[in-house]
Amino acid sequence: MQPIIGENRTVRDHRAYLLMSTERWTHTCVRHNVPCPKMVQLSSDGIGVMSKTTVNDVSTGSGPERAADAPRAVGGSRAFAILLVITGAAGLLAAWVITLDKNKILEAKLAGKTFTPGCSVNPIVSCGSVMESKQAAAFGFPNPWLGLVCYGIVICVGMSLLARARFPRWYWLTFNFGTLFGVGFCTWLQFQSLYRINALCLWCSLAWVATITMFWYVTSFNIRNDFLRAPRWLKSFFGEFTWVVPVTHCGIIAMLILTRWGSQLWA
Repeated sequence: MQPIIGENRTVRDHRAYLLMSTERWTHTCVRHNVPCPKMVQLSSDGIGVMSKTTVNDVSTGSGPERAADAPRAVGGSRAFAILLVITGAAGLLAAWVITLDKNKILEAKLAGKTFTPGCSVNPIVSCGSVMESKQAAAFGFPNPWLGLVCYGIVICVGMSLLARARFPRWYWLTFNFGTLFGVGFCTWLQFQSLYRINALCLWCSLAWVATITMFWYVTSFNIRNDFLRAPRWLKSFFGEFTWVVPVTHCGIIAMLILTRWGSQLWA
């Protein structure tokens, strides 16, 4: 028969009560940053003996440290996500139409016929001339095939942000590098179109505008979130006037086109 403590409390009940009281005391001490019980040892006579320690001893410490060491994940705003979806969809549409017209041109050649794309309106604005050039397959396969994949990825990123997804720094920098590659490739195609092929593709122009816009907005996002190092004035500028950069970039390309062909665009 177990010894009795008080009227109806056994040693086992006393131990349970003591542990519950210690747990409550520990939580109270942690809140007020005062010494609190570290552990409870029961002596042979059933009386609890408590040793004291500090809050730092009883706190786990692993939670905050793990949170500090973990990479910071950031999500974009709804407007930024929608912009990625729209620009990705515009580029995907352009790549899809060019791919279809390219296939029709090849089918017509095999049949001994000639196919003229709908966007070929004159000798200058001639999508067919651009599609049949060697620059249209810079990597050994039609350029639009690359666009079908890359613009699809942009749409996926935008939809993920709409679903409140958050990505770490390496993801955003990789995404930024992808858009940088896209802008560089588009710049090369612009030079080839204006000064080598001597023709302009309207669907290509749509892809250029989409790629330029998404690149500058992704770059602005990374700078404002300290994923890319930049001076304070540049962060402030991108925080207020990000739209100015892609508009200026596209405006320069439009001026080059007008300077190159002028009224021949409407002839």
